[in-house]
Amino acid sequence: MTLNSFDIKQKDSTTAITKTLNTGLVGFGFIGEVHARAIRAAHGNIRSIAGETLTEAQDAAARLGVANAVTIEDMVKDPEIDVIHICTPNVFHAELAEIVIRAGKHVICEKPLAVSAEQAAHLTALAAEFGVVATVPFVYRYYPSVREARSRISQLDEPLVLLHGFYLQDWLSRETTFNWRIDPALGGPSRAFGDIGVHWCDLLEFVTGHRITRISAQLLKVFNTRGEFKGIETEDGVSLIFTTDKGAQGSLVVSQVSAGRKNKLWFSFESPTESFVFDQESPDALWVGGLDTNQIVMRGSTADSNESREFSFLPAGHPQGYQDCFNRMISDTYSAISGLPTYGLPTFQDGLRAAKLTEAVLQSAQSGGWVEIK
Repeated sequence: MTLNSFDIKQKDSTTAITKTLNTGLVGFGFIGEVHARAIRAAHGNIRSIAGETLTEAQDAAARLGVANAVTIEDMVKDPEIDVIHICTPNVFHAELAEIVIRAGKHVICEKPLAVSAEQAAHLTALAAEFGVVATVPFVYRYYPSVREARSRISQLDEPLVLLHGFYLQDWLSRETTFNWRIDPALGGPSRAFGDIGVHWCDLLEFVTGHRITRISAQLLKVFNTRGEFKGIETEDGVSLIFTTDKGAQGSLVVSQVSAGRKNKLWFSFESPTESFVFDQESPDALWVGGLDTNQIVMRGSTADSNESREFSFLPAGHPQGYQDCFNRMISDTYSAISGLPTYGLPTFQDGLRAAKLTEAVLQSAQSGGWVEIK
C-alpha cells in the first residue's frame, strides 16, 4: 500500500474535536507562547500555567491571559486537566513527562524528548503502559508542500538515491549572545543537532520512508567563550554524511552561526528521474525537477495531491507558516486524545528516534568514524 493511499486514516478536516480539552502549560518562553496560541487555535482551554517558581508562573499567567498559576504538583493533581504541554529547558523534559504520564495525563513534550536515548526509550514505554497520547512537536511535517513531496515520492518508479540539505540559523552568530541552550546542564550534550538537526532528519525519514542506518559526523565550534560564560562545550554546527536502509546516500549541514540565515531548513531528495526540493522560508512552493522540465508546484494548485490538500486550509496566495503547522499538530494531538483518526502525528517514538540519532552524531564526532544506528 502506498503512502498516497492513506495507510493511516486521514483526518476529516470537517470533524470537530469531541470536547474542549483543559490543558496545563509548563514553561512559557518563546516556545511556550507558540504552544499557547496553538492551544487556543485548537479550541483548547489553558486552565493553568506552572513554572520554576510560582511568582514566575503568576507573571506568565498575567501576560498570557491565563486564570491560574500553580505548581507542577498541583497541576498534575487537577482532575479537570486532560493534557499537559512541557515547554521547559531540555534537561527537565524527561522528569516532567514521567510525572505527567504517571498521573494519567496526556502529554505534549517539546523536543528533545530527553537528553539520552535511554531516557527517551523509558518514556516511550511508559506512555504505552499508561495508555496516554504522547507527542513531540516535529511540526515541519505539517506544511502542505512537505505532504506533497511525501505523496509524490511514494509513487516514484525509481528509488531515491541522494538525500541532502541543510538547516541554518544565525541567532547565535555573535560571541556575546548567550542562551540556556548553550549550557549542557540545561540544554543537554548536543545543541545545534539536538535542537534543529533532528527536525531535518525527522523530515527526511517521514517524507521519504528511508531510515538513516549509518552516520559519520563532525562538530563545529566557533566560539569557546560567550561573554562571561567560559568553556563552551556544545556545538555551534555539525556536518554529517549518512546511508539509509534503502541504499541512498546523504549529507546534512547544520549551523546556528550562519549570518543571514534565519531559519533555513532546506532539503533535496533526488532520484534519477525526479527530484524534490523544499525550502521552509518559502514553504508554499515545492520544486520538482525532471529530465525534460522542472516545475514549481504551488500550494493550492490543481496539481496538489489529496494528502497536501488535507493540510491546506487557506486560499492559494495566502501563505501558511510555522504557527499554522504548530496549530495543526496540536489540533491533531487533541483529536487523537478524543479518539479521532490522525495522519502522520509525531509521537514519543519519533522523539526516541531523534535521541538515537543525536547520540550517534556525538559518538561519531568523538570517535572520528562511522556509527551504526541500531
